[in-house]
Amino acid sequence: MPELSVVIPSYNDAEMLRQCLTALEEQSVAPSEVVVVDNGSTDDTADVARSFGARVVYEPVKGIPSATAAGFDAARGDILGRLDADSVPNSQWCERVIHAFTENPTIAAITGTADFYGGRKLTNWMGRNVYINGYLWSVEWALGHPPIFGSNCALSRSTWERIRSQVHRDIRNVHDDLDISIAFQPDMEVLVDKNLVVAVSARPFGSARGFARRLWWVYTTVRVNWREESLIDRRRRHRVGKD
Repeated sequence: MPELSVVIPSYNDAEMLRQCLTALEEQSVAPSEVVVVDNGSTDDTADVARSFGARVVYEPVKGIPSATAAGFDAARGDILGRLDADSVPNSQWCERVIHAFTENPTIAAITGTADFYGGRKLTNWMGRNVYINGYLWSVEWALGHPPIFGSNCALSRSTWERIRSQVHRDIRNVHDDLDISIAFQPDMEVLVDKNLVVAVSARPFGSARGFARRLWWVYTTVRVNWREESLIDRRRRHRVGKD
């Protein structure tokens, strides 16, 4: 059975991290390790991580892209799971991820969706059905293959080793999941499992300014990648690769 490392970037999210790590302790199949990337926190993020037996990796370069990359680089498993500090996976999350890679050893990645908590009922519904599903649909249309959703996904180690030099880990205001998705090569299959679900905080929708910032990161991610190769050409390569 392949070994699963779960990577969790965290910056001043000690209490939410506690919820995430509690959920990982209650898994039907335990991960081989949990790696918490402390991205310069000033709260007790590192202490909370250690209290649950997680391995703490320090990443001084601020930003989720650098923290995610540092965690993937440090992880030891055959599968590199990815959750956010506010992710609360259900008790079968690890088992489902491991099963997917066991049954489909050639897949590059698996991703799922999320139920939002902490917001109004309409906000939570919009988060899943418009924000996440809209992201999955629109990026698949643009790239010719499904993207990963960063709060709920996993990559094979071999996939990360192939693309790690292509991601923009030092640019703080890019979406790491979209950036990784753009880096996927034509022979890399991404499995979308709508039954792979985590709960995530609705805080991205807490203010118009915060939500606008996330949209700006989408533009930045596309722009920095387009400079290297247009998304049109990337999409064409993926379609040719499937033929």
